[in-house]
This record gives sequence, C-alpha cells and structure tokens, in this order.
Amino acid sequence: MSEFKFKQFSVLQDQTAMKIGTDGVLLGAWSSVSHYPDTVLDIGAGTGIIALMLAQRCNANTIDSVELDENAYEQAVENFERSDWGDRLFCYHAPFEDFAVEMSEDEETYELIVSNPPFYTDDYKTDDEARNKARFTSSLSFEQLLTGVAKILADTGVFTTIIPFKEESNFVDTAATLGLYPQRICRVQGTANSEVKRSMLAFSFEEASPEITTLVIEKARHQYTEDYIALTKDFYLKM
Repeated sequence: MSEFKFKQFSVLQDQTAMKIGTDGVLLGAWSSVSHYPDTVLDIGAGTGIIALMLAQRCNANTIDSVELDENAYEQAVENFERSDWGDRLFCYHAPFEDFAVEMSEDEETYELIVSNPPFYTDDYKTDDEARNKARFTSSLSFEQLLTGVAKILADTGVFTTIIPFKEESNFVDTAATLGLYPQRICRVQGTANSEVKRSMLAFSFEEASPEITTLVIEKARHQYTEDYIALTKDFYLKM
C-alpha cells in the first residue's frame, strides 16, 4: 500500500497517476485562509492532498473537490473518509467545466478556490492516459480553468494556483480578461542559484499591485531553507 504520512493525516496514492509532489504541498500550505473562507473548492483533487491540508488549516464547513479521473476520484474519497475531517470533505467526479456551469446556474460560489492544474503544454505525451490527464493542459486549459473559476468565485473570494514560471505572464493576462487580478505572487526556486521554476499566484476580483516574493526550497541537497521549513512544518513529519 503506497501511503504518504503527514503529521495529522495520511494519504493513499496507489490508484492515482500523479503522486504527491512538492507543488501540491506548497500550494496547500501557501494558499491564504486569513479571510476565513467557509466554502472551499479544490480543482483537480488527485489524491485529495490539498483539500486535506486546507481542512487542517481552516474551519470551513464545506471543502469540495472536483476530479475528472475515476481512479483518482475514488482515491480522494477514500483519503477524505480516512481523515479526521471527513464530514467537511466532498469530492465530485466530473469535468471542471461542467461542474462550474452547474454551480453557477445554482448561484453557488466559493470563498477560496485552489488548483494545482495540469501544465505540460508540450506535445510529448505518455501511453498512460490517466497521467496525461493529470499532467497536460489539453484536459483542462488555463483559459478553461480561469473561465470556470471566474463563474463560481465569490465576490470577495480568493483563487490560488501553482504554474510553471514561464507561463506566469500569459496566465496573469488571461485572468485579467476575466476580471481576476493577482494579489500575491511567490516565485519558487529549488536553490538560490537555480532558475525560477514555479509561480504561486493568488487572485481576486480586486485590482491591486501584487505582493511579490521568492521562496527558495533548499540550501543544499536535503538541507531545507528556513522559509520552506516555516511554510511546511505543520505537515511534513520530519520538519
């Protein structure tokens, strides 16, 4: 059984194409809950790791997830049920575009939306269909993601995501056409001397000058920076 243990919960990942990685943990820890969201949505649940982290971090009554892949959906449901927060966690098995349309028609909104979206825009694909769905934007383009988010984000809500740094500028421009503007931007480097690989972005409907920060993960191999430890210590067993 492929199980990843965190301080307050554990995650089974034997049925999902995409295993737990640094991106998901970073996003789950970095997404702000300081506005005390009561309704949360995780787009592309995978194992359910981000929703579980947010259940640990905030008292939201509703923490929903939506997942397209059937095996990942079943695994997320199992992980939710095994946690201490199963009564607040729910996963929908549906394409996000359909989910967003249905929710907007019912006038349902979320005060916090998070997504670690598929981001390989390159043509190279594997023979593993589930992995392709999880990794490639053809299953959910950034424009489709942002269009859906704009439909169901509450007026004072926050949307956070993690994407490749090279996509940041286009992503921000696309978001602006939908009335979403960055409030916080955190650029992630593996080490102080390596290039920026990821951008974590927090959007709202309010136009503002974003707070821009940098996060360096390691000082040397397996020697983590104080900033990274501070961000993830409530989750990782060895932090």
